[in-house]
Amino acid sequence: MTGLGVVFRPQLPPERLRAVARLADDVGLEELWLWEDCFLEGGVSTAAAALAWTERVRVGIGLLPVPLRNVAVTAMEAASLERMFPGRAILTLGHGVQDWMGQVGARAASPLGLLGEHLDALRALLRGERLSVRGRYVQLDDVALDWPPRRPVDVLAGATGPRTLRLSGEKADGTLLTAATSADGVRRARELVEEGRRAAGRDGSHRIVVYLLAATGEGAEERLRAELAAEGLEARADVGVAGDAGAVAEAVRRLAGAGADTVVLQPTADEPDPEGFVRFVAREVRPLVP
Repeated sequence: MTGLGVVFRPQLPPERLRAVARLADDVGLEELWLWEDCFLEGGVSTAAAALAWTERVRVGIGLLPVPLRNVAVTAMEAASLERMFPGRAILTLGHGVQDWMGQVGARAASPLGLLGEHLDALRALLRGERLSVRGRYVQLDDVALDWPPRRPVDVLAGATGPRTLRLSGEKADGTLLTAATSADGVRRARELVEEGRRAAGRDGSHRIVVYLLAATGEGAEERLRAELAAEGLEARADVGVAGDAGAVAEAVRRLAGAGADTVVLQPTADEPDPEGFVRFVAREVRPLVP
């Protein structure tokens, strides 16, 4: 079965999260995803709150920019979430938007190198290993978690370009793709991820999660076009969807057929009814997606 989720956009004030998260739990939504875009809302703090307010929905953070974090802190937070809410937190790392990283004095000379070092160290710490590392960016001296997770924790990487997609295959347990990704883009991403996995000699599964910009209800076409234009994607007829449940489900199935394991519906930033959007996805779209 294709996984299905919804994004809680950080353009909404954080005090709106409680109602949306509880509703997602009540209507049977599988996944609720949160963003840590600068300078809106914190990823770990909002995820912890959403997990505490709910009982079953999985909560994804997509994504945490690694230039802002020491890897030991990332590991502590990830392990704490897993132990408090077993199997429900989904962690995604990325190298961040470089202009934003520059604004806070955290821009790395090699974003890809930093992400790779962070992924290696984080996954080892979450396995309960004790590490001493002298990397270009990650430096640890005899560090181990006192409260490691009781079971394996998957760590995803956000990726767009070919080098980052291959790196995700080499070092991450899954890959998160942006809403600018078409079905052909998902296929190509899967190919590049698999190249990285083969190069690293990795086996097992690798989860592909993709955002899908979606709008429904009154003014859906106009809202979708405006957001695509704002993102410089107005000429792309192969991304985003506006319409009823049938149209949205068809777009989800198209991405799934291209290799996506989970499709996360991303409402427009000006979605007038976030709670209604969650109900729409859970009650109308989900039954149409095998």
